Amino acid sequence: MAGTIVCRSVAVPLPTRPPHRVRSNPSRGRFNRRVKFLSIATVEGEASASTPSVRRRLILLRHAESSWDDPSIRDHDRPLSNSGRSDAISVSHKLQEMGWVPQLIFSSNAARTKETLSIMQEHVRGFLEAEVHFMASFYSVAAMDGQTAEHLQKVICEHSSDDILTVMCMGHNRGWEEAASMFTGAVIELKSCNAALLEATGKSWAEAFSNAGLGGWTLHGIVKPNTS
Repeated sequence: MAGTIVCRSVAVPLPTRPPHRVRSNPSRGRFNRRVKFLSIATVEGEASASTPSVRRRLILLRHAESSWDDPSIRDHDRPLSNSGRSDAISVSHKLQEMGWVPQLIFSSNAARTKETLSIMQEHVRGFLEAEVHFMASFYSVAAMDGQTAEHLQKVICEHSSDDILTVMCMGHNRGWEEAASMFTGAVIELKSCNAALLEATGKSWAEAFSNAGLGGWTLHGIVKPNTS
């Protein structure tokens, strides 16, 4: 009988104060810090030698441009701007053309991120068919230095079944470009509605993260809207 691959994760603390909006600055060299990566996979019993190792694809998408027209609106509740709505349509079609439509989506519960996803679902059926989970922690952890990569790994490992081959995580900077940079080992800048396409190989998501570690994910490309 095949063994069972089990994810073991370390809890990521959430901030005790409201997160603040941080603008990215890739020139600061922040991605060279040492980060403790999760030990995520153990094998109980004898693993099946016949289980194939497959390519697993991770999309890290930053929300589309938000509106600052009404300063009284809380940061968490800001809607998209008109150009942000157009960008969300553009990127959804580009991902469809490239064959990178996710089967499973984890998204921040901030209004601008949920609106980005809603527009993508309206224009590409594959996004509507994907399983979606809204994560309050994605809004909080993105404002915390160096913790997003570990948190994304924990969420994906805990909530993704091994038959899911393409996962998309939608969130915010600074955390999203930090995570993309830590996973790939390259300094990656994600402007509004930019998506980093990452690949790793494993029989499970746990094995893919374990095999790639920090710096071992392959960067397939950066998808940008037509306005970029």
